[in-house]
Amino acid sequence: MLLALVVGLAGLVWLGLACFRGGFWRADQVLPQVQSTLSHWPGVAVLIPARNEAMTLPQTLPSLCRQPYAGVLEIWVIDDQSEDGTATIAAQIAQAGKHPVQVLAGAPLPPGWSGKLWALEQGWRAIQSQGDRYKYVLLTDADICHGPASVARLVTKAETDGVGLVSWMVLLRCESVWDRLLIPAFVFFFQKLYPFPWVNDPRRPTAAAAGGCILLRREILQQLGGFAALRDALIDDCTLAQRVKALGVPLWLGLTDQTISVRRYCSLGSIWQMVARTAFTQLRYSPWRLLGTVVGMSLVYLGPLVGTLWGGVTGQGLWATIALATWGLMAMLYTPTLRWYRLPAWWGFTLPLAAALYTLMTMDSARRYWQGRGGAWKGRVYPSGSCD
Repeated sequence: MLLALVVGLAGLVWLGLACFRGGFWRADQVLPQVQSTLSHWPGVAVLIPARNEAMTLPQTLPSLCRQPYAGVLEIWVIDDQSEDGTATIAAQIAQAGKHPVQVLAGAPLPPGWSGKLWALEQGWRAIQSQGDRYKYVLLTDADICHGPASVARLVTKAETDGVGLVSWMVLLRCESVWDRLLIPAFVFFFQKLYPFPWVNDPRRPTAAAAGGCILLRREILQQLGGFAALRDALIDDCTLAQRVKALGVPLWLGLTDQTISVRRYCSLGSIWQMVARTAFTQLRYSPWRLLGTVVGMSLVYLGPLVGTLWGGVTGQGLWATIALATWGLMAMLYTPTLRWYRLPAWWGFTLPLAAALYTLMTMDSARRYWQGRGGAWKGRVYPSGSCD
């Protein structure tokens, strides 16, 4: 009876996700290549918060400096109290670029701010003095290498469709075995949590963005009050998207395989640290949400695997077959995301293992929160309860 209950519930959940979750699994929200030029290319200010990024900027900053953008495109690198010569490296790269680069020395982090948002706020204050020079602000991380014409594609989407916020889930590095196991699964889970077609539907309240690449109309950011309105948010990208959509402004969120993150994770420990930093924040620090997550993830992802093995061992062929079919459906829905990472379809059968590890990371995130360590990142530990 227990086997039948677990397998039956898991099967129903996956059928429901396949049919009624906005088709999130199709991974089909993609910007087309720029086929026609705008009559006028509006000004864009790029804000790059950078803390100890001397190793990544030589790979990423030139990709923005050399963008074939016909309008005003100016780049502002905000050095967030780096200790590795980040500002010097940025200034050297700027000398050979097509578009101008300003390097700002960041002030010490004030109480109540996350480091990234404080750096962005300082960049925002700097571009405010430029008047109406910029129509858009492009927020991008220091580890993001932009593909050819990425700025033009983002601006074209915003201008032609009247979208106030355009965001790309960039392609993450996927090289080691741990990367292949966990990185595509991370993207799949994000799409399931925030179905991109629902985010892109102005009639639905679902809102999300990917912090590595967000193009935002300047007037909207001004209306929100700059980054001060988000200053304690560790999950700042989705918080920003929620505030923007609450204003009635359309959003667009999609995938790209041309703009990539060059940051290497490679090991289980580095990925674990990235996820555990904010996983419990996503659950709003609720023990009940944590319990529901653990039970739900175990049922939905491990149930089909355990049901297949247990049914086979105990000779319950019917339930073993149903469990295996559910596991196969799970793998099939995962396939479009795997395709982005150039992994074979059979790799989808590893999703239960990835889900088990992410569940453990979430539990560890809660443990860190209860121990008062909050969200530790780049040498800073943010106090528990300080983020939204």
